[in-house]
Amino acid sequence: MDDTLFEFLLRQGDNTLVLGHRVSEWCGHAPVLEEDIALANTALDLIGQTRMWLGYAGEVEGKGRSADDLAYLRDAWDFRNLLMLERPNGDFGHTLLRQFLFDAFQVPHLKALEDSSDPRIAEIAAKSVKEATYHLERSRETVIALGDGTGESHARMQAALDLLWPYVGEMFLSDEVDTDMAQRGIAPDPASLRQTWDKTVTQALTDATLERPEGDFTHRGGKTGEMHTEHLGHMLATMQFLQRAYPGATW
Repeated sequence: MDDTLFEFLLRQGDNTLVLGHRVSEWCGHAPVLEEDIALANTALDLIGQTRMWLGYAGEVEGKGRSADDLAYLRDAWDFRNLLMLERPNGDFGHTLLRQFLFDAFQVPHLKALEDSSDPRIAEIAAKSVKEATYHLERSRETVIALGDGTGESHARMQAALDLLWPYVGEMFLSDEVDTDMAQRGIAPDPASLRQTWDKTVTQALTDATLERPEGDFTHRGGKTGEMHTEHLGHMLATMQFLQRAYPGATW
């Protein structure tokens, strides 16, 4: 088994799986019907990407595990998602700001993966980047509208930004998996995407009249599986309940 490739694929699939589930929690609870539908579609896009990433991960592992097995039959310490993505949704503005901060990373990341030396990864990236680009456009516009909106919406967005900022740095941390992927031409070093992300985010925050937080401290451990917040375990208890209660159940 190609251990580093398997680890890389888990990171991709777990990011979209965890964020997709979080976004799906808004179904039936969004502030207006249009947003309810938009958030549901975003969640479906992310789960669709998850099936491709985790499906390939199962093939690379070679132990007969499917995308469903990897999604529903692993415990929290086996997940490799970014810590920012497992945090609770908070209010609507917090959810869209988290989405924007991730989208601003995911789009250039997927564009780079379109040139991957691994044909399967390049194919998944090409299928995913169109959806991710739309997600970025929508989340950016919403962040600007709320940040430059009423006094209350501005205050809520600034509070969300201050809360989320210490988590964004984990997207750009590199380890031996990232180094191996970059050396083999499979994926870019995450640190190489920081400049593009900074440009996108800085311009949006300026347009939203939001103050970019200072400091470079970042929470870490999610993408390596070394540490997760208690929120992931609670989320998995809900997400995995049916499969664990009725093993092998199918529709």
